[in-house]
Amino acid sequence: MFTGTYTAIVTPFRGGKLDEAGLERLIKFQIKGGVDGIVPVGTTGESPTVNYEEHIRIVALSVQFAAGRIKVLAGTGANSTSEAIHLTQEAEKVGAQGSLQVAPYYNRPTQEGLFQHFKAIAKATRLPIMLYSIPGRCAVEIAVETVKRLAADCKNIIGIKEAGGSCDRVSQLRAVMGPDFKILSGDDSLTLPFMSVGANGVISVASNVIPKEMAQLVKACQKGDLRRAQVLHARYYPLFKDLFIETNPTPVKAALAMMKIIEEEYRLPLVPMNPKHWDALRTTLKRCDVLE
Repeated sequence: MFTGTYTAIVTPFRGGKLDEAGLERLIKFQIKGGVDGIVPVGTTGESPTVNYEEHIRIVALSVQFAAGRIKVLAGTGANSTSEAIHLTQEAEKVGAQGSLQVAPYYNRPTQEGLFQHFKAIAKATRLPIMLYSIPGRCAVEIAVETVKRLAADCKNIIGIKEAGGSCDRVSQLRAVMGPDFKILSGDDSLTLPFMSVGANGVISVASNVIPKEMAQLVKACQKGDLRRAQVLHARYYPLFKDLFIETNPTPVKAALAMMKIIEEEYRLPLVPMNPKHWDALRTTLKRCDVLE
């Protein structure tokens, strides 16, 4: 469970409301592309700007539209433990297959605080939990020793999304956690190097736009076909970078709008891209044969 390609799907809006038809189109595009699962309402899904009702509605719709064809790993983390527990329990009720739990952001807990936070969530649900360490956004890293303690104490903590940018850390995690613990890259451009040292796949932003190609890259890595993986990595590396030309998920939503899958609509404080960046992204999409 939770290996391969998981798409951190965007949340489409139309007229300030959740665009349910756009979400269905996007999820069907992911299924057709051959990804293993989706992650609704993570950072890429603009989780900070949706309310509780919308959050659970997005997870429920994702489960409905996935219809058992791909897994749904719901983003239900928060910097309030009680809020994370509530969202996780609600996601479990509507049929999610797992929970992605980001490190608490802004309040910067100690490692003991992180341990107690994730332990409380794990004890409150039967869902498998994947931790999410992204110190660049959260200002705190889930230490390897803390991951080890959590997995030993909570049998439903089964993996981690690693977005710290370090192959050394992936190697450390693999050495300490053993072969069964799942490690997913949190950066598209690091999928190949991370998998080369023991990661099991990726939670991808780029697969919103190129699901088939990201699934192919990950499968090539899984099969040990390094040459094929290198070719795909090199081909789409410019896109991996330009999807972060501004703050995620602004560029990926712009790209999906260019592809006519969703509307290009954001919630404040996110705003449309600088026209110069929009043009650069469109040029890259054409160069990568995503757009004609």
